[in-house]
Amino acid sequence: MGQYDRVIMMAEDELTQYSTDARKIEKLRQKIGLSVSLAEQKQIKAALSTELPQDGFSKLIETQRQTIALPFWGIAGLGLLFGISMFQPLDFLATIGGTAAAIVIQKRGWKLQAKRLVLTTLEEIERARNPVVS
Repeated sequence: MGQYDRVIMMAEDELTQYSTDARKIEKLRQKIGLSVSLAEQKQIKAALSTELPQDGFSKLIETQRQTIALPFWGIAGLGLLFGISMFQPLDFLATIGGTAAAIVIQKRGWKLQAKRLVLTTLEEIERARNPVVS
């Protein structure tokens, strides 16, 4: 596992904690500062800058992944309810499809949010290293 994957995993671990973004960045900043060299930080930042999508839908998934996945969870639940209550085996396809779509959306949003957190943290590290003199 490369440094890139390790840093993304560290960010995912920070996302599981209930705290503010500033606190997450501060904790991640300490971890990255101790475990990743300056050259690797620049490589990771360059890779993330090119990799993160800039379109509106991806940003929406990144920030509102649970809201976007909610209708698919509803479709899955209704498919399960109708499949059981009306003995309609085809309704179970809606359950499978809705569950799969919701999980894919949530995973993609989680990864995008972790990558954005790493990019923000690396920018903060760089800003702290090179303060603006006025």
